[in-house]
Amino acid sequence: MSVFDHDEFDHHESLSFFDDPVSGLRAIVAVHSTALGPAAGGCRRWHYANDGDALTDVLRLSRGMTYKNAVAGLPFGGGKAVILAHEDAPKSKALFQALGRAVDSLGGRYVTAEDVGITVDDMRIVAGETRYVSGLPQAGAEAGGDPSPWTALGVFLGIQAAVETRLGKDTLDGVRIAVQGVGHVGHDLCRLLHEAGAGLVVADVSRDCLDAVSREMPVDIVAPTEILFSDVDVLAPCALGNVFNSTTIPGIRASIVAGAANNQLATEQDGARLAERGILYAPDYVINAGGVISVAHEYLGRSSKDEVRAEVARIPERLTDIFEEAAATGAATNQIADALARHLVAGSTDGGDSSDKRRIA
Repeated sequence: MSVFDHDEFDHHESLSFFDDPVSGLRAIVAVHSTALGPAAGGCRRWHYANDGDALTDVLRLSRGMTYKNAVAGLPFGGGKAVILAHEDAPKSKALFQALGRAVDSLGGRYVTAEDVGITVDDMRIVAGETRYVSGLPQAGAEAGGDPSPWTALGVFLGIQAAVETRLGKDTLDGVRIAVQGVGHVGHDLCRLLHEAGAGLVVADVSRDCLDAVSREMPVDIVAPTEILFSDVDVLAPCALGNVFNSTTIPGIRASIVAGAANNQLATEQDGARLAERGILYAPDYVINAGGVISVAHEYLGRSSKDEVRAEVARIPERLTDIFEEAAATGAATNQIADALARHLVAGSTDGGDSSDKRRIA
């Protein structure tokens, strides 16, 4: 099958495959759109069942980054990289050096950062080979570094907005929240939710992650296969995507879905399925934009942590607008968000503000 016939191909501008036998790097970089600026999106390292799954993931993730950056008002398009990891080939300096060279070969059309399976230290190695990288440690009050806490903050604020909309509560005190995945983002989110008085149900495939979060705060631990169907008010998916589909949605007991994972819906129709069940869905790329906001400000090199915090604080406002339009029109929230993102991209004819583009190209 031609990639042009792939179900997830959406007029992507480019798709690049990299194979470096010396380092063991096998990676795909998808540039979905540069209409608003260089394609920005993190790099994911994952053990895919097959190459086809990796291709599907990178196509979906890169399109999601276009939408995320557009709705967040950032002067970037959307792109993503995935590294096809193998258990017998652990991470190495040579692998990330090869990734840096691969990114650099694209001439600035794609800007990378850390995502699932990648750390700040990995990005430091990448930065030794290319300047088209962000998510690096910064000095003092400058914006940048690990984007996970910013993603968690945005999701936390988004959950507050969703709870107020659906449950009519202006506090999270006593609200039961299930967090699927308590790695970097999920752990930070749990901390914020606990401090706000929420009761937590958690699940993760990693025992180490579960131990870390349970040492810090009281949580109820359930099996990964049970977390989606927990008797809670809010379900916060913070692991991998494709968790909501025609099979899982009928069993969800939460009245709100709001989490950090990308591509939470298996298909566009699954947003309507959630709405039909009376479940309020916070579109993933709207609520989880805190990390990319931080990465973008770092890359532009012109703002502080306080300015990033102020931008992340706008996420609830965007979500509330979407929730209100959904209530008024009967459309699913994901459809409203997608339409907004496509409108913003289509309305750009010059790649965004020219001064921004000169600084980041």
